[in-house]
Amino acid sequence: MKKIKFIDIKKILEKNLVEVNSKISDNEIFLSIKTISNSTNADLTFFSNLKYLSDLKKMKGKACLIEGKFVKYLPKNCKPIIVKNPYLALALISNLFNNEYLESNGIISKNTSINPHSKIKNNVQINSYTTINANTEINENVYIGSNSSIGPNVLIHKGVVINDNVSVSNAIINENCIIKSGVRIGGDGFGFEMNTKQKIFHSGNVIIGKNSSIGSNTTIDRAVFDSTTIGNYSNIDNLVQIAHNVTIGNYAVIASQVGIAGSTNIGDYVKIGGQAGISGHLDIGDNVTIAAKSGVTKNINSNEIVAGFPAKDIKLWKKEVIRNSLKK
Repeated sequence: MKKIKFIDIKKILEKNLVEVNSKISDNEIFLSIKTISNSTNADLTFFSNLKYLSDLKKMKGKACLIEGKFVKYLPKNCKPIIVKNPYLALALISNLFNNEYLESNGIISKNTSINPHSKIKNNVQINSYTTINANTEINENVYIGSNSSIGPNVLIHKGVVINDNVSVSNAIINENCIIKSGVRIGGDGFGFEMNTKQKIFHSGNVIIGKNSSIGSNTTIDRAVFDSTTIGNYSNIDNLVQIAHNVTIGNYAVIASQVGIAGSTNIGDYVKIGGQAGISGHLDIGDNVTIAAKSGVTKNINSNEIVAGFPAKDIKLWKKEVIRNSLKK
């Protein structure tokens, strides 16, 4: 079990420009982060949702990340750590308490297969039964799990974590990305001439921006000629299908079982709910929200919120749902 000092928590928050106001000693020790209802006198907790105000008043945690206006509800046993955005503060420090954090130990298993036409830099960990194919370059501090296939034609930048049973080919993965188990990146897309069903050969690649996360069993197809791209700081859930030539901007959040058809362009700060389907060759603007199970068949302008099938402005969709329910 990790023992985390308050000074370590404070350093991370202040490094990320989070102002911290607390009277807790720098040497105060915390053993874990827990929810308000499950916290003990050795734990750090957080409060960011009014739904849990009653729990806040009786919780047993040692300290709480909290906005100043809610400090009056804390029991006497709990010390406040006042921040503007407690949930952001939680996200920033959560890795301190992560006992399962994957970090390279610099050991390459003797049970790996490494092509002589690949390049592996310093402090790279490669676990058993992984294959590194030709024209692959792996930079410093990369972790690669077991039973994976990397390459050909792959560039992996610093600090990337690739879990077990992953396949990556024809791709550039930028620094500090996390690729979870079972992901398939860089395979041929679903492309053929419709009448004859003649397959179209794909010669493009996939580019994943820095600090992005790709969930388990997600598939990202290589482009036909250019690149299928995922922006920086984007989070893609498990079981997502991203087809050839798709572009997704920075800070995207895409939930499980979403399907995005080929050659669709998606802007920055987009949120897509689970099981939504998006047709091909569309343009979706910045800061768009697509509700779960929506079917998108037309372009969407920036800052719109849509729902339903076919997807439409969410206010219109809600009115339509009410009208239909009254008819029954």
